[in-house]
Amino acid sequence: MNRTAQAVELVTAFAAAPEEEKSRELILAMLGQTPAPFSRSQFHPGHITCTALVFDPEARRILLVYHHRLHRWLLPGGHVEDDDPSLAETARREAMEETAVAIRPDGSARLSGLDVHGIPPNKKKKEPFHLHHDLIFRFTADSDAIETSEEAPEVAWCALDELAKYDAPSSIVRAAKRVF
Repeated sequence: MNRTAQAVELVTAFAAAPEEEKSRELILAMLGQTPAPFSRSQFHPGHITCTALVFDPEARRILLVYHHRLHRWLLPGGHVEDDDPSLAETARREAMEETAVAIRPDGSARLSGLDVHGIPPNKKKKEPFHLHHDLIFRFTADSDAIETSEEAPEVAWCALDELAKYDAPSSIVRAAKRVF
């Protein structure tokens, strides 16, 4: 199955909350009407990104990163690479690159949220304002060990009742509550 068909199938089958319906519509429209939905250089109407909702081994906390450019606490994630075997593997790879977290290889990754959000212009990379059509996948870590990186200068394990302290976006709160 090609990547676009895989994404359409995942997003169509996902039991979206009412707050996620607009994101679902936007993601499906972008997948069906644009030539390169996974290309980070497709700025209108944006492109697919994949995010990892990583739970600690006891499933009590989720992994957050302080995003180096957006200056806020988010889930680890990023752009789809040509050699990523699946969209869930994109999210897994990004989480491991950003935090060195060891994710269980049990194949339990599943779509846990949808969110379309704006990304401010990046003059250094000559990127205009654009949208990330984000697919949020759930994983479980093998251990609590995490590290910082250039992209994530701060990392933290966060309990559900601590999400407000990190000013987590509603899409993260919704995805975490869906699984907790």
